[in-house]
Amino acid sequence: MSANSADQARLLDVVLVKSGRTKIRYAAELLTDDGTRIAVRAPWSGAGVRDFGFVRFEPGDVFTEYYWRDRWYAVKEVRDAAGALKGWYCDITRPATLSGTELVVEDLDLDLWRSADGTDIRRLDEDEFAESGLTQTDPEAATAAVAALDELQAYATVEGGLESLLA
Repeated sequence: MSANSADQARLLDVVLVKSGRTKIRYAAELLTDDGTRIAVRAPWSGAGVRDFGFVRFEPGDVFTEYYWRDRWYAVKEVRDAAGALKGWYCDITRPATLSGTELVVEDLDLDLWRSADGTDIRRLDEDEFAESGLTQTDPEAATAAVAALDELQAYATVEGGLESLLA
């Protein structure tokens, strides 16, 4: 196998699906896959700057993303272009699936943000989750999603908690 083939084997497409449609697709470098947890690294893939008010994602930012095949969330460590930690953006998702070079994750609307210094922990998009109708169409998934958000918030409130998930 040539070096070029080895490099290609380490690339994945992360496919974020929402309401049955692809929300975003981007290339990421596969860092590890232990059979349960998959870690990838990718530059900010949005167009331009996305300012949430409490954090800005912008060109040059690097996301190290952790997905689980048996958990209902993904944790994304966000660093700026100079390597300084901005914080962690956590998506509530169905367990991830890896098929060939596609890592597919279904977004369930709920999110959590924790700033690098731990002073800002926010539950996000609970209104979108309520409007999604998941509690009526798939009550078991809705229950798992809320439990996952609660679990992540518990990790986020403890110093080193989110980091312990990623170790």
